[in-house]
Parts: sequence; structure tokens; C-alpha cells
Amino acid sequence: MTDFQRLQLDFAAHLRDPARVPAPAGIEPRRMNIYRELFFNNVRDLLASTFPVCRAILGEERWSDVIRRFYAGHKARTPYFLELPREFVEWLGAAGEQSVGEPAFLTELAHYEWVELALSIAEVEEPMAGIDPAGDLLEGRPVLSPLAWPLAYRWPVHRISREFQPVELPPVATFVVVHRKPSGQVGFLQVDAPTTRLLVLIEAGRAATGAELLREVAAEMPGANAAQLFEQGARMLAHLHERGIVPGTFRH
Repeated sequence: MTDFQRLQLDFAAHLRDPARVPAPAGIEPRRMNIYRELFFNNVRDLLASTFPVCRAILGEERWSDVIRRFYAGHKARTPYFLELPREFVEWLGAAGEQSVGEPAFLTELAHYEWVELALSIAEVEEPMAGIDPAGDLLEGRPVLSPLAWPLAYRWPVHRISREFQPVELPPVATFVVVHRKPSGQVGFLQVDAPTTRLLVLIEAGRAATGAELLREVAAEMPGANAAQLFEQGARMLAHLHERGIVPGTFRH
């Protein structure tokens, strides 16, 4: 390793964790401080734009502290700034909220905020050539749009704010479908457990009609009124079709 390469490594190590790693010798302190603030502020501000609710809940001091720990301890696997929020969510999940002293819902809330960015930049197109938009959703095989992601959270992430911060898990999970509209905007649709299960089955690409999948969902729910559940599911399929979440059926 050349002296210049060693200097680069020492320089980067200090920028990441200035509290524990001394600055390289021979660099003017004023210049070093400019670099420290520039690099850290870029990362903090980028993440703040992706996670505004997390930031508001924590407040500026705690938010900066969490970002400082991420900045110092996480080894990023990508040079792309737009991928950094995903790594932040993964870091939160791996570290655990208790170990970083933050609310128990923080990782799920961060994921909920991140999916909007992730879906807005996802390089995926609808395979409309193989889809019949006017197909019968019950008699045909419904298709889930690759731009629609069914998600489940233990915490009510869609309601969490500075004013509402739950401390105990609710008895019922929160189910959301995040989808990208033709306009490019990202929408959030709250659904229930049977609808999420139906979408998971559709996503699996099973060779089954919509009616068959609805009956399978009903069979998985002991005590449920199968006929009522089927009727509700049929209406929900039509609603999902209107929103483009289920764009149609597979062509024969």
C-alpha cells in the first residue's frame, strides 16, 4: 500500500468516526472540519428527506445521533445515494431499536417510509402484452402488478406521527398495498389480512382462477362465513383492478 493510499484510508476512517479515529497528520484542522461537516451533512440530509416522520419523532438531536452511528458503523455496499436509504433500513433492523435506544416501531416505520422511494425508482414495467385488462377476474387467472407490493407490519405505521407513538403492539397487524400509478405517483391502500393473503397467492403465479383463490383464502380462515368472504373478496378484486393493482388476467 502506498503512502497516498494509506492517507486516503486514514482520511476516510476519520470522516466516518471522528470521535474515535484521529485525523491524519499534516492536514489543517479548519479544512478537516469542512470535510467532516460536508460528508456527514450530505448523508444526514439525504436520509432526512426519505424518512421525514422518523426524523420528526426523534427530533434533530436524536436523529443526528442515530445517523452518526449508522454513518460510523455501517459499511455501505453501494456508491449510489438513492440506495443508501435501503441500507439504513437494513441497518436499523440488524441493530435493533433497543440496541440504539429508539422506539420499538422505528424499523417498521422507516421501512414504510422507504418503500415510497423504492417503488418510485423501481425499474419495472407492466408486462401488458400477456395481460387481458378486460378478463374475468373470477373465471380467469388474476395478475398482480409488479408495481404493487403487499406489505404487513406489526405496528400501525400509517398512523404513527409525533402525536401518535404507540408503545405496545396492537392485537391486529397492519396490511398495506403500496402501488405506483401510471402518473408515477406512489399510492398506499390499507387492506385486511384476507386481501393480503389473496394478493400473495396471486403473486405466486398459481395456475388457479380468482374464484379458486378466494375459496382457498376462505378455507384458511376457520369460523369465517365462506360465502360472505367470497362476495367481499370478489368486490375487493374489482376494486384492486380499478386501481391497477390487479391489472387484469393472464391471456390464454
